[in-house]
Amino acid sequence: MSPFPRPQAIALRGLAAALLGILAACAPMPADQGRGALWQASPNHDHRRPNFIILHQTSNDNVAAALKTLTDPQRKVSAHYLIARDGTLIQLVDENARAWHAGESWWGGTSDLNSASIGIELDNTGDEPFAEAQIVRLLALLGELRERYRIPQANILAHGDIAPGRKVDPSRLFPWQRLARHGFGLWCEAPAPAAPAGFDAMLGLQALGYDTTAPGTARQAFRRHFRGSEIDAELAPDEQALLHCLLQNKLSRDLRGQITPPSGY
Repeated sequence: MSPFPRPQAIALRGLAAALLGILAACAPMPADQGRGALWQASPNHDHRRPNFIILHQTSNDNVAAALKTLTDPQRKVSAHYLIARDGTLIQLVDENARAWHAGESWWGGTSDLNSASIGIELDNTGDEPFAEAQIVRLLALLGELRERYRIPQANILAHGDIAPGRKVDPSRLFPWQRLARHGFGLWCEAPAPAAPAGFDAMLGLQALGYDTTAPGTARQAFRRHFRGSEIDAELAPDEQALLHCLLQNKLSRDLRGQITPPSGY
């Protein structure tokens, strides 16, 4: 029983709670965040908003092997979601957390895709078509993510797009055209109108987002995604036309306001 009369006890509890709140607001930040700074809490914040979705393939024979890799502390690799061949959806990391799926990467000036994206692993060896149930589940998940985060259509990418030369997934068998028909990722139907005279393919690849430091790997990544091929050669006229068409599509979507800042900014 409290040693104080009930009204006094209630008042004391309220005062204690208020003091704890003040102390918490004024306490120093953790040692690894802003050394020497005073901590004054602000309510004006929310979770980071991912702006990209990166698609991967596990290169495993089965989902159990993939899960073992993606949850092994020694491997230091993960993704937010894993989709099995039968369409089973497994979440491994909270969407607001930074999963370790992209690694060293670059796209359109963004050099830390892990901090700006959601990673989705598809259980696939890399030498087989992607299962129908798996793609159906992927399309449903992409729809949910688009609704939650307003991710632009052009920002649905392959691991191979953001790390050309280092990664080649998902394979050339991935159905990018089908995804684009549902509004996920860019696409142009052939034949595309010819590129204008003097069109610079390397500058075009860079404008689309590719790291062109190694031109050959950038061309291979582009072909894998949009042509289902991985040869390394200068882009042919029809491929330049495709690239120019993709750039026009990306620009028109940007101008229509697909990329909009979150409220409060």
